[in-house]
Parts: sequence; structure tokens; C-alpha cells
Amino acid sequence: MRGADWMRGTRRPAVQDAILEIAGEVFATKGANASMGDIAAAVGCSRATLYRYFDGRRQLQLAYVERVARRIGAVVAETVSDRPEPADRLTESIIVALTEVRRDPALAAWFTAAGAGVAGELALSSEFIETVATAFLGTGGEDGGEAARWVVRVIVSLLAVPEGSPERERAVIARFVTPTVLGFTETRS
Repeated sequence: MRGADWMRGTRRPAVQDAILEIAGEVFATKGANASMGDIAAAVGCSRATLYRYFDGRRQLQLAYVERVARRIGAVVAETVSDRPEPADRLTESIIVALTEVRRDPALAAWFTAAGAGVAGELALSSEFIETVATAFLGTGGEDGGEAARWVVRVIVSLLAVPEGSPERERAVIARFVTPTVLGFTETRS
């Protein structure tokens, strides 16, 4: 438990960022169902103080997911930037996103049988995650958003119920997901 003294005189965005960092530690042990009380205790403040920075648990969870999605989106973009083929770029984008989520202890804890529903709901309701997924596809507009939401659903499904081996997962994505998504976006262009 930390003392809340560090919060005094610190700018709001810096406090929110520090709270999200600490929340990640809590999520890593308690999953997506960690309570505001759990997080407040780890931060070293009251729940009321925590509510001054985040209106509720869902807002805090979304802020955390979007914070991590920025990092994952940057890793994906860097990894696939030199891949000229759209199919290869999309397949690799999904694989890298899966790998990065699984590598993050807090997010990995969310995709257990108990937390996958909450994690999936958050991922599907985040406009930022949709924007990142749209960037994977290289499309925009309403149709690009629809395809991006579908890709996010696939990623959430594979996180909750992995395909078995990385090789098998890559094969399934390359055979079923990538052609479907690219076929959809090409017919809508």
C-alpha cells in the first residue's frame, strides 16, 4: 500500500497516469473484476479520492485499456510497417496484437474464464481500440469501422479461447480471418 501524499500538488494527468500504472498491478493479480476498493488500497487513497480522478470502475478500466492499446498499436505498426502485402500485414498485425496482450500480465489476467466477458466488452466498446484496428486494415469510414470491430472480436475470441499453438493460430488467422476481412474491405471500397 502506498501513501496518497504523492498525489498532493501533482497535476491531474500525472496522477491519473500513476493510478493507471498501479491499477495495472492490481489487474495483474485480480483480473478485470478488481474493484475500485482494491485499486484505491493499492494507490493508498480512499475510494472517494479515486472517484475524483475516474468516474467509476468502467471509466478506469477503459482508460487502462486505451493506455495499453496505444503501446500495443505502436508495436504492431512498427512490426508490420515493412510488409507490403495487405494479407501478410493483417495476419501479422493480429498475431502481434495477440502476443502483446498475452505478454502483459494485467491484460493476460483479464482473459481468463472469469474475466473474458468484461475484457471483451471493454475492448468492443473502446473507440480507441477500433481506431487502432482500423489502422491495421488501412481502411476508414463506416465499413472500415465494421471490419475493425470484427477483427477486435476475433482477437478477443482467440485471447479467451486460444487456438492451441502459435503455428495453428497463425494458420487459422491466415486461412479464415485475413481473406474474409480483406475480401469485405475490398468489396466495400
